[in-house]
Amino acid sequence: MSRSRFPQGSGPSQRQLRVGELVRRRLSEVLQRADVHDPELNRHSITVGEVRLSPDLKVATAYVLPLGGQDAEAALADLRRNTAELRHLVAKGLDLKYAPALRFALDETFDRLDDTRRIFADERVRRDVEAAEDGDEEPDWDEVHAQEDGDGGRDRP
Repeated sequence: MSRSRFPQGSGPSQRQLRVGELVRRRLSEVLQRADVHDPELNRHSITVGEVRLSPDLKVATAYVLPLGGQDAEAALADLRRNTAELRHLVAKGLDLKYAPALRFALDETFDRLDDTRRIFADERVRRDVEAAEDGDEEPDWDEVHAQEDGDGGRDRP
């Protein structure tokens, strides 16, 4: 068979998405109920934003963030220290052939959201968005780039 079974860039399958959501819910439940026997981990209030599974469903990467974003590295270290117990507790609540190995990473979605808000708060961007909503003509992109660069667009053809 010449085709790759999991082509790059095609995105996750429906099964990966469905199982990822099940793992996310179960992991959130376990963390909320403080089922893990580690007081250091239980002192954190952790949000599980997303879980992405490998194509074979054997590795799950959970994107987590402690409430308020404080002590993120400590929370991540506590999660990693208790990976085996978390894997067991998550698998106990799911009907899967294999319990996925858990990996943890910080969820940076909120940081990107702040960056997006900052971009939309910029007066030039707001003006362009309002012009597009009013049905006005497109902005003069050479002028926009010149204002951003501060060079008057001299280096552009």
